[in-house]
Amino acid sequence: MTETKEQKPAEAGIWRETAIKCLRDEAQALLDLIPRLNEDFERTVQIILDCKGKVIVTGVGKSGHIGAKIAATLSSTGTPSFFINPLDAFHGDLGVIGSDDVVLAISNSGQTDELLRFVPYLEERHIPVIGMSGNPHSLLAEYATTHLNAGVNHEACPLGLAPTSSTTAALAMGDALACALMEARHFKASDFAQFHPGGTLGKRLLTKAKDVMRTDDLPVISPDMKLGEAVIHVSRGRLGLCVAAREGKVVGIITDGDVRRAMENSQDSFFRLQVADIMSKHPKMVSSETKITEIEQIMQANKIHSVLVTDAEQHLLGIVDSFRTMI
Repeated sequence: MTETKEQKPAEAGIWRETAIKCLRDEAQALLDLIPRLNEDFERTVQIILDCKGKVIVTGVGKSGHIGAKIAATLSSTGTPSFFINPLDAFHGDLGVIGSDDVVLAISNSGQTDELLRFVPYLEERHIPVIGMSGNPHSLLAEYATTHLNAGVNHEACPLGLAPTSSTTAALAMGDALACALMEARHFKASDFAQFHPGGTLGKRLLTKAKDVMRTDDLPVISPDMKLGEAVIHVSRGRLGLCVAAREGKVVGIITDGDVRRAMENSQDSFFRLQVADIMSKHPKMVSSETKITEIEQIMQANKIHSVLVTDAEQHLLGIVDSFRTMI
């Protein structure tokens, strides 16, 4: 038992070193892809931009798993895409590939028989084939309309056998393609949200002021109110502020900070001052349709924690504070 306990720290050190080497090898494999981004990459981007149909991604085994992820990434970033297993293609699924589509075929060797068997069918229908492999001299590279070289010098696997660096490289090449297409399409965060409406990110990007603003018991006071009375309203409002309004229209805002500074500066004359004497006459106001992401930017830029939601005539509709933007 003693011998086993003494060996464990040493073994753990070896395991960490193996993991570190794996990460370094895979990181280097990604850096090695940069010189391989040639004119074919540019042509690939243009082919997909010109595509009036879908991008059909296909691959076998580990390449298939990578292909499924690439298809999902493309679809969520503005390029309609889905994955099809080439083995299924020969049992009726070839019908899903239309003449306006583009096929992205992934194979590390570029010699995968199941993949190559339906390339002639695609050529006959004049469907562009984008090949992605680790061998620029493979049959896939030869027959493809364009070829993305995702080759690696060696696998990160200690035996040099298991797909590790090669799958990482293929995945990264797919991400690089998706990013280039996003840039070419001027794809924005709001566009991304439309493809992810159920997620937290999508919810934040699509939520508007009207969805989160406080509308009940709004702390509205007259600009003619004495500060001694206004302090009570600021406290009761629990927002750290009061909105000054005249005839229903916003004319200013005072915060608890404004009140404290007024007390320090005016001292004995504090209770003779009115709200209008210290209020900010140009508070930050937004419409009910303003996205909360834009509201957050306004708050950060102006170092404030609340904005007023008003209509076109500056009638107060609600208040959005920093806590309500945290959805």
